[in-house]
Amino acid sequence: MTYRNGAYVVDIRDNRIAQVTGATGNRVQVQRPGGGLAWEAPAPALRLATREERNAAGLRAYLSGCAECAELEEAWRQATDGERRQAGAEARAHWIVAHATVRENA
Repeated sequence: MTYRNGAYVVDIRDNRIAQVTGATGNRVQVQRPGGGLAWEAPAPALRLATREERNAAGLRAYLSGCAECAELEEAWRQATDGERRQAGAEARAHWIVAHATVRENA
């Protein structure tokens, strides 16, 4: 299994939250959210971070480094009250497809 770049994961060996930056074979490159310490972990030592874990760490979708996430966040901020529900749904759909899904290796 591989994780998409930008996905937030937890390294279960020491319970650290990290962001995926790449992968080579069965090894995944991760780093502390927002930069800083980077390391490699075997894919089986990682799991997706839960929404609660991401929120507790102060992480939001627009902090992923993804240009589309930033654009969707800005569109949500500028939307009127009546438009925010749709803008939020579009942002969540992008986040799930682009960052929060796990892909099984063929």
